[in-house]
Amino acid sequence: MSNSNSLNRYLDRAVKHYASLFTLPSYGKSIVFLVFICFLASLLHVLAFSQSTSGLVDGLLLGVALFALTVLLNYYLRFHVFAKDPVYDLRRLTVLSLFCWIFWSVFILIGFVAAVFLGSIWAVRLCLLGFAAVLILRFIVLYVTSSSGIARFLAASIIPSFVCLGPFTLFWSSIANLLKVFTSLLCALALAIFSSFLFVALLNNVGKKTVGFPSLSIFKAFLLNWIAGLNAPFERFLERLSKESSINVSILRFNTKNHGIFIIVPSVHPGPFKNIGSSLLPSMLKEYMEQKFGGVACVPLGLLGHELDLASQNESQKIIEHVVKSAVVKAYGNKATPFVKVQNELATVCCQIFGETPFITFSLAPKTTEDLPRELGSIVQEKAEKLGIKECICVNAHNSLNGMVNLERALEALESAAEVCLQKAASLEKKPFRVGAATVKPKEFSLSDGMGHGGITVIAVEIGEQRTAYVVFDGNNMVSGLREKILAALKAIGFHDGEVLTTDTHSVNAVTLNARGYHPIGEVMSHERLIEYVSEAARIAVAGLNPAKVGYLHLNVSNVKVIGKEALEKLCMLPDMVINLAKRIAIPLFAATFLLLLTILLWV
Repeated sequence: MSNSNSLNRYLDRAVKHYASLFTLPSYGKSIVFLVFICFLASLLHVLAFSQSTSGLVDGLLLGVALFALTVLLNYYLRFHVFAKDPVYDLRRLTVLSLFCWIFWSVFILIGFVAAVFLGSIWAVRLCLLGFAAVLILRFIVLYVTSSSGIARFLAASIIPSFVCLGPFTLFWSSIANLLKVFTSLLCALALAIFSSFLFVALLNNVGKKTVGFPSLSIFKAFLLNWIAGLNAPFERFLERLSKESSINVSILRFNTKNHGIFIIVPSVHPGPFKNIGSSLLPSMLKEYMEQKFGGVACVPLGLLGHELDLASQNESQKIIEHVVKSAVVKAYGNKATPFVKVQNELATVCCQIFGETPFITFSLAPKTTEDLPRELGSIVQEKAEKLGIKECICVNAHNSLNGMVNLERALEALESAAEVCLQKAASLEKKPFRVGAATVKPKEFSLSDGMGHGGITVIAVEIGEQRTAYVVFDGNNMVSGLREKILAALKAIGFHDGEVLTTDTHSVNAVTLNARGYHPIGEVMSHERLIEYVSEAARIAVAGLNPAKVGYLHLNVSNVKVIGKEALEKLCMLPDMVINLAKRIAIPLFAATFLLLLTILLWV
């Protein structure tokens, strides 16, 4: 369990590393800052040659020219060079230009100070040095982020830099030999290309040694997903890193006179993030089952971790097709035990036996309940077999986030509570039961709020006078305390007890950037509104209560590609490794480049 939770933290951190590198200001703010920086750079440079009023006017005119050129170039790049590039819209091109001008302005400012003390020629030299710095910046950024091919990326790196340098040269003819300037520009271009590609090659080598692919190619694939929603580029890497595995799927089907109700628990973790791999599996499987069979389906989380993330949506589709094709479950049992809940100092385990199949949920709420290991399911199954029970469906409620827990103690507490709960449930008399279910999909809550496409499903079970609710949120966990509020609200409308579950969908991950990398249910949503939606679904489920029969089916889907723990750990560690290397080599590499270039510029 500790390994799984560590992998969770590493994955969230890796996703935030990738995404935070391309978190940008709005287009409007970028334009305002761009105007300011262009005028500041122009004034400083022109004033290095003339401190008169005419110098001030010339500086303002130069600022207008540079700003206009920058905007026109960005439009040209967007609609011609990057017309089919999903990353580079006008906003991102403007932000790139802004960063380049900020970078260039630092050198122009140093040149202005140097010109005051050492002569105007130093304004020229430092401006040319800034030009080289901008070339390097554009080379690296566009290489890493653009998917438009090498010719377009080179054109977008070189042309804007040379065009924007042009107006500066109008002020240099009286103090510098333009032929020498041109020669220096060619040297600057050669050094910029060499140092940029050396830097990139060193960073790419980290990925090649770690996972067999260039580091920055993986980042580019992530970027295409994060910005444009393209899952295929990143999934190609995952599929090549994956290994084949057999996936088990447990299906509990309730047949009533109106429709079927399905609880489906695949041994797949719904990750790693957004629409990559199996992140969308809970809502996709729910949707397909409901379209095929009618009724209501839900897909709570099993006992497993990120080591069983699927490598691609194609693999998810493989499981969905197999389940939909095979889910004609024969309903043979019309009796079930009452709902049993056992709590100790740390754990809560609930059990209800439908026909011959116990449905067991595990929670540590109000403490943190994150991924639970498959070993827990094996231990519980062994205990069930001693009671004459062949198959159990084990579900991780995944319903509370509240700091750290002692994982070894938690596992012991869960095992102990599960044994007692199973024994109590097995000792109870089975009786005829009624089932109803409903799903509501709150339109006001989106993926960025933490609500997955599957919405909120409530399954109501009635045995004698006992009425139980299973509430399933399509989300990645929930804030501590919300579960208890929901259960209290359900009791207020006539339910005796129940449990609140989440699917752990990672479709909500990497959609927004915050301290955790996603919002669990209830972190930014109104608790009152959530409870209203749960109560609405519960009332509809109760209104649809009908006598039911139950059937159980265990499926095995072979040759499914999963990422695997080892490959995922390497991918999670890669951003840290690349960033640490970049920090170590950037200063010495580019300092040596600028020192060599400055030596050449002394000739100007």
